[in-house]
Amino acid sequence: MELTNHNLARLRELYKTLAVSQKDLEQGISDQQTAEGNLRAARDAVRIFGKSDAEIDRIVAERVADPTLIVPSPITGRITARTAAPGLFVQPGNPPPPYVVADIDTMWMLANVTENDSPAFRVGQEVKVKLGAFPGRVFDGKITTIGAMVDPNTRRVLVRSEIKDPQHELRSGMFANFVIEVGPPIRSPAVPADGVVREGDGTMTVWVTADRRRFTKRTVKIGEPRDGYRQILEGLQVGELVATEGALFLSNAFATASE
Repeated sequence: MELTNHNLARLRELYKTLAVSQKDLEQGISDQQTAEGNLRAARDAVRIFGKSDAEIDRIVAERVADPTLIVPSPITGRITARTAAPGLFVQPGNPPPPYVVADIDTMWMLANVTENDSPAFRVGQEVKVKLGAFPGRVFDGKITTIGAMVDPNTRRVLVRSEIKDPQHELRSGMFANFVIEVGPPIRSPAVPADGVVREGDGTMTVWVTADRRRFTKRTVKIGEPRDGYRQILEGLQVGELVATEGALFLSNAFATASE
């Protein structure tokens, strides 16, 4: 670069007195631009690997290559795998990578949910996670990705959530139970699961009583099960008394009496 700069300056002075041809001047300009481009490319190649401009200037000034090249990680995290060894020849894009760095401040939870439940999921919904390794603890997270296809073998959809782990307690590969909040909590009547009887025609019934001695069969519409109870969407009001453990016996007795 310095040589071509001096040569170009000399050619321009000579061209003023017509001591050199325009062709010689244009060749000098071309050589100077080529040298400038080569120098810029060389500096950029070293800069990509983490060298600062001050370090590059020192290398150029001292005419000594730095034998140590620090390659900074693009993320902050923990080294989870190391394949590097002294003498290993590494090129960009060639597996395996010398080091694998993972951001462990936030962990991913991969959940396989049934396809029937998948329409209720949205990106951003809150997730509550419990792990056997931390009894009584609940880790918070949010859905970040919902799979675009259903697994043909399991008929499930992959849901990925980011779980907050500021203390770095979680480990990759742990099993977890999770609850995805698909809507705000609602209040609804419910009866013990044994108090709901499925009739032969598919309808769901309960036995209602006012005095705990006489019972009346009533058709109801049930909702979601929860903790041994069945949600009642239609057919019962809060405060009404129903048979629980003997509901099936009452239905059988009623059917026998009807015959």
